[in-house]
Amino acid sequence: MLDFRVEYRDRNVDVVLEDSCTVGEIKQILENELQIPVSKMLLKGWKTGDVEDSTVLKSLHLPKNNSLYVLTPDLPPPSSSSHTGALQESLNQNFMLIITHREVQREYNLNFSGSSTIQEVKRNVYDLTSIPVRHQLWEGWPPSATDDSMCLAESGLSYPCHRLTVGRRSSPAQTREQSEEQSTDVHMVSDSDGDDFEDAPEFGVDDGEVFGMASSALRKSPMMPENAENEGDALLQFTAEFSSRYGDCHPVFFIGSLEAAFQEAFYVKARDRKLLAIYLHHDESVLTNVFCSQMLCAESVVSYLSQNFITWAWDLTKDANRARFLTMCNRHFGSVVAQTVRTQKTDQFPLFLIIMGKRSSNEVLNVIQGNTTVDELMMRLMAAMEIFTAQQQEDIKDEDEREARENVKREQDEAYRLSLEADRAKREAHEREMAEQFRLEQIRKEQEEEREAIRLSLEQALPPEPKEEDAEPVSKLRIRTPSGEFLERRFLASNKLQIVFDFVASKGFPWDEFKLLSTFPRRDVSSCACLGKCVQVGGIP
Repeated sequence: MLDFRVEYRDRNVDVVLEDSCTVGEIKQILENELQIPVSKMLLKGWKTGDVEDSTVLKSLHLPKNNSLYVLTPDLPPPSSSSHTGALQESLNQNFMLIITHREVQREYNLNFSGSSTIQEVKRNVYDLTSIPVRHQLWEGWPPSATDDSMCLAESGLSYPCHRLTVGRRSSPAQTREQSEEQSTDVHMVSDSDGDDFEDAPEFGVDDGEVFGMASSALRKSPMMPENAENEGDALLQFTAEFSSRYGDCHPVFFIGSLEAAFQEAFYVKARDRKLLAIYLHHDESVLTNVFCSQMLCAESVVSYLSQNFITWAWDLTKDANRARFLTMCNRHFGSVVAQTVRTQKTDQFPLFLIIMGKRSSNEVLNVIQGNTTVDELMMRLMAAMEIFTAQQQEDIKDEDEREARENVKREQDEAYRLSLEADRAKREAHEREMAEQFRLEQIRKEQEEEREAIRLSLEQALPPEPKEEDAEPVSKLRIRTPSGEFLERRFLASNKLQIVFDFVASKGFPWDEFKLLSTFPRRDVSSCACLGKCVQVGGIP
């Protein structure tokens, strides 16, 4: 089972379906709930982009909980004079009021929701024109607009646009005269905003000055300090002031420098990248209040921005902050974008810059001005998201291929390194083996040389071999070596056994390595207790 929370304007519909159902079945349920024809309905918010009505939900690999949005750009609004359901729908609509300031011949385009009251409109006009509510003289209100507490949806205004004219009521006599002449078009003003100043003319103080002083005293704090040294601290104040003005339901503004926002949005793995939305605020623009309260703080816009964008903000009200941003803009986006922002008029603010990071540069996909609607803002954000998604898929593919190549290269480098280590280990083992052989060979040679020296010295020290006809008794010894050869020599009977051993040793058989055995009786001559015995005494025949 999949849960869907579908938002349409300010209304939410919860839909629960099995993953074997199709997108078209969701639209059929929404058609019954919202009374919107399926043919006029655009169901947005899919992570994979737009999908067909026949698409099976299971094939989209959706999570358990999902958020979608319904857009109806081609659907005409219902009449405000219809039944209660139509009235409720009108409360969710936005009215464009084209208000002309008579004295200065200036025109303001203001967006208000259907739930806004006439009193709220007049107070907003006071902020723009400095004409106190009690001194505003209006033309163009419908006859049904009889109470300032009445909401716009039930006041009889033309949808989606309605024209009004406002001027200053210069004197009580002129006010009464204008009221009599235009009784059908002039709406009665509220006295609630002027009660505290009813006696001002009696003291010789102009009403406009009194209200100007009150306006200055109640002026809002700046969104951002001028000449802030740290961008993060400036954005902390911006976020706090934005929340105090428009509530806590607003985009999550990135706290940090613009460079840090780039790092967060662009310089990560392709799967984790996001678009960068730069919100440029201007307190002196007539569109700022409406744009922030009704569009930027709309739940659908806030949710979509938090899921898909890194949102960074800056206040251009102060000249120093404006110049600082233009410098950053010129450095990061180039002179063309900086010039575009520089040439924007005050009444065209706020601006929304949609930035997409590319390999070699940062591309501005869209510049959204303040005179827009929630639906248009959502559609432009989604259009930018579709472009970004296509680019992101290419980047993910390139990144995966690059990582695969790098993995292969790493594996090859590791195999080569292991091969080198194995070869080095073999070479070192061979060198150690050769060194050991050389050492043993040296020892063997030294031992052989030592034995040869001993053998020669023994051979030289042997007494001469006696002749058989020698006058002294002579013993002839025949000695069989381990190899089967025989050694023969004559010894004087008076010779010591040591001379026999020295003779055998001089032939390469040292007595400490070999034994000298007699044949019969068999005994070990080498173990004779006294090597000083004579050959004859030793019993060797």
